[in-house]
Amino acid sequence: MEIHVVRPGDTLASVAQSYGVPLAILESDNQLPDPRRLVPGQTLVVRRPVRLYTVQPGDTLYSIARENGLTPRQLLQRNPILRGEPAVFTGQTLVLQDADSPTQTALVTGYAYPFGDRGVIQRTLPYLSGLIPFTYGIRPDGTLVEPDDLSLIAAAQQLGVTPVMHLSTLTDEGNFDSSLASLVLNDPQVQDAIISAIVETMQLRGYRALDVDFEFIPAQDAQAYAQFIARLRDTLRPRGWPVIVALAPKTSADQPGLLYEGHDYAQLGAAADLVLLMTYEWGYTYGPPMAVAPLPNVRRVVEYALTEIPADKILLGIPNYGYDWTLPFVQGESRATSISNQYAVTLAGDNNAVIQYDPTAQAPFFRYTDPAGREHEVWFEDARSIRAKLSLLSRYGLAGVGYWNLIRPFPQNWLVLASMYRIRENLSDTVDF
Repeated sequence: MEIHVVRPGDTLASVAQSYGVPLAILESDNQLPDPRRLVPGQTLVVRRPVRLYTVQPGDTLYSIARENGLTPRQLLQRNPILRGEPAVFTGQTLVLQDADSPTQTALVTGYAYPFGDRGVIQRTLPYLSGLIPFTYGIRPDGTLVEPDDLSLIAAAQQLGVTPVMHLSTLTDEGNFDSSLASLVLNDPQVQDAIISAIVETMQLRGYRALDVDFEFIPAQDAQAYAQFIARLRDTLRPRGWPVIVALAPKTSADQPGLLYEGHDYAQLGAAADLVLLMTYEWGYTYGPPMAVAPLPNVRRVVEYALTEIPADKILLGIPNYGYDWTLPFVQGESRATSISNQYAVTLAGDNNAVIQYDPTAQAPFFRYTDPAGREHEVWFEDARSIRAKLSLLSRYGLAGVGYWNLIRPFPQNWLVLASMYRIRENLSDTVDF
């Protein structure tokens, strides 16, 4: 796999010719909104297929995979043109093998809103070990607020992806409730009710793992939070269901701030089967323009985490979005707009902007002027920035990654991921109980 950075005058056909790869595969792999228009500075992922197969009458996805020593998921990963669906047709050309043959494995999880585009989710599922519908809330009496998650669970199960239940203290207004978290962590009866409800829900709906995300926990509740995670692990472990806990991106044990103080890396790492480092949101809605996940910042979090938690328990958080800021930025007044990585490229093209790449942050960005004469600055992710983040897995021996959020298309990400790592197909079978 190679990453081509578009130059002025490039066309999809000229890029395909220069690399000696089929134009149809280059186009379907990158799923460009408008293949006729390339934007200077955008990236194209170039795969080099070394084995192709023409579908014969009577073939199915499953028979082709079996006869060629692949799993159906691997065949779907190598053929984005199938959009995560098992249907194939006579005469269709499929990729059986690329020049890249990764030997290292990675767990891959991702969150998804139940209202997300089902087509985007379906195309993404072949690349996942676990799918996490967002989110189950908590009431003060210990009952759960249920999302409309059944279709996501069914889609995951159909491809053998582990459905992961997500538990949080998020309110209907979209804020994490510190007082609710404190109630849960300090009231044994409420906690008993929640744990019973979790087990019942997981059994009824087919969840096979749990992800817990309590944020803005007061410092005095840090130990109670770790004890709660340990209770959940002890309850779910006999059933073979791992517990994941999401961690704020800390760089030291004594890092001040409500976001950080209630997350004790050492205690939570010991209590959970896996942890997810939420290594994103340095560039955020109300902050100044900058990369969402600058590589030096991400690396500092990982390096601190490794002093407290075994590497094989750590999932690296990766953002699947960018932000568009209107300039000048005014603290307390400015509000950036969240956009998809694909739309960022379209936005650059619509405004004749050239995409640049920050070598320190390892992230793409550009500026443009809108029709009203206002200047904007956009930061997002592309194939280069994703490769830089994914390289941290092998560098530090991490277990895998977790994406926020899967509802937006980012086809280049999955091509890069599959070229670098063999994706573990089931989350619940990978934890040592």
